[in-house]
Amino acid sequence: MENHYMAHELIEKIKDKEIKIEEIIQEYLDIIKETDGSVNSFTHLHEKDALKKAKRLDDQINKGKHIGKLSGLPIGIKGCICIKDSPTTCCSRILEGFNPPYNATVADRLLEKEDAICIGRTNMDEFAMGGSTETSCYGPTRNPWDLERVAGGSSGGSGSCIATGQSAFGLGSDTGGSIRSPASYCGVVGLKPTYGRVSRYGLISYANSLEQIGPMAKCVKDCALLLQIIAGHDELDSTTVKLDVDDYWSHLNDSIENKVIAIPKEFFGEGVDNTVKEKVDKSISILEGLGAKIKEVSFPHLEYTIPTYYLIAMSEASSNLARFDGLRHGEMIDELKGDVFDVFSRTRGERFGMEVRRRIMLGSYALSAGYYDMFYIKALKVRTLIINDFKKVFKTCDAIACPTMPTTAFKLGELLDDPLQMYLMDVLTCPANLAGLPALSMPCGFDNKGLPIGFQLIGNYFDEKTILNIGFLLEQELNIYTKFPSLKGVR
Repeated sequence: MENHYMAHELIEKIKDKEIKIEEIIQEYLDIIKETDGSVNSFTHLHEKDALKKAKRLDDQINKGKHIGKLSGLPIGIKGCICIKDSPTTCCSRILEGFNPPYNATVADRLLEKEDAICIGRTNMDEFAMGGSTETSCYGPTRNPWDLERVAGGSSGGSGSCIATGQSAFGLGSDTGGSIRSPASYCGVVGLKPTYGRVSRYGLISYANSLEQIGPMAKCVKDCALLLQIIAGHDELDSTTVKLDVDDYWSHLNDSIENKVIAIPKEFFGEGVDNTVKEKVDKSISILEGLGAKIKEVSFPHLEYTIPTYYLIAMSEASSNLARFDGLRHGEMIDELKGDVFDVFSRTRGERFGMEVRRRIMLGSYALSAGYYDMFYIKALKVRTLIINDFKKVFKTCDAIACPTMPTTAFKLGELLDDPLQMYLMDVLTCPANLAGLPALSMPCGFDNKGLPIGFQLIGNYFDEKTILNIGFLLEQELNIYTKFPSLKGVR
């Protein structure tokens, strides 16, 4: 099985002509066919197109022609990122049949410029609204470590496809932890870049001021490779910043001696599982052994993170999703009865899922006359306080270390009927989105059920280089990143 290699190792084998791209793609497709009926990582496969492109790239190599940095390796791309002529449904019935006429900028950079192959569209919570990939109209994605548990969300399909060995890379989007949650639960690496580091052009928006597209992979090195390609200014996205992109690979082995790593005491408080604390503490001790200095810090406004995040996210979602009415965007209901407002109302009521309807209604309420100042404006003010907490810490520290999620993966259906408890699971990931900071999640161990535990590193603005460097050195010390589930009873 070639898929036990890291992506960067496969790239070298392709360059040395030890293996053909077509053989690699076929093997990944075979694994998908064997396992996806159980885990449900993918909503649509690009089997014919993937094999066709693989054959073309093999021909180019045989003729001595140049191919891109990703050498035809397969990537699973989240269903809210536009790919030309590919179903981009956000896992919602309202966008059934939508095939964009253009590529998102990240898709262009990966697929067209660097010759990655999109092997399929990955499952997600509907419109990225959820933390477990249970709100998808295609059904939930299951955790490959335990098929009775969630894969995390909203990018659960991208996390699961990497952990299952169905794809070399994944691409997700992170609004409040949607890359890091599945990375933590599935035992892979995921990175939310600084807001403005990666183009959002072609991402179907949930909450504009919070979300970022980011890479997911088996190891930190592969994650750095993907980020190197997708990062950088984009003229099609005014939120991207005109800054040079660091050479992440060349800094992975840098010494972290005298780097100051902040440990926020509030991130280890009530609700964080003891085993999670234990494994994260062990990782912090390893970093200290590598020469890093550990400093305990405080985030006095952490307790306001969840209400602040959800007020802002739901308000922006209410505005963004207004265009999905079946006329301008989306699919209209079959029976056109009543006036235009009635048709819009019934279309949205029937084709949006429960969680999306809940968030639209709460967001509309927060933005309504009489409540705008009371809720939305107040949330923006508290967001500034949270940002200032981070700025204060980064005056003396290089990175922040903490758990990614307070627990390991919970069981399917366990929190689906308790939205408030589900929202509280994001308490450790949302702060980075509110502040617009980069954050990396990587596996640091397992609990007594054999479920992965995520270790989170939060960096200063546009300093992905530092958290990738720290994460890479920790990964080498832990030496667990090559362990993946055997899917007993599935394969």
